[in-house]
Amino acid sequence: MNTENTKAQMRKGILEFCILSLIQQREMYVSDLIESLKKGKLDVVEGTLYPLLTRLKNGEFLAYRWEESTSGPPRKYYQITEKGSLFLAELQSTWQELTDSVNQITSNSHSQN
Repeated sequence: MNTENTKAQMRKGILEFCILSLIQQREMYVSDLIESLKKGKLDVVEGTLYPLLTRLKNGEFLAYRWEESTSGPPRKYYQITEKGSLFLAELQSTWQELTDSVNQITSNSHSQN
């Protein structure tokens, strides 16, 4: 069994949650998002991020604004919407329940061995 594939699938599943969490803290440009995710040990490329940001924008969880850049083309800065904040709160609750369950299961399996 390929553990790298499993780890990649696990990371992909929480990427939306992480992106919304970061953007809730402050509006962000794509390169800011990539840098923040890398600091958190989630290596993401633009080709993965742009479709996800578009999906979140189309779902009205994110909005964006354009800002002129002195070093190139205008930049798109993303911010979370009210709907996005409500969705993020649901994801945070689900994440807490999930981590509690996984921790309980995995600690029980260690104590039984």
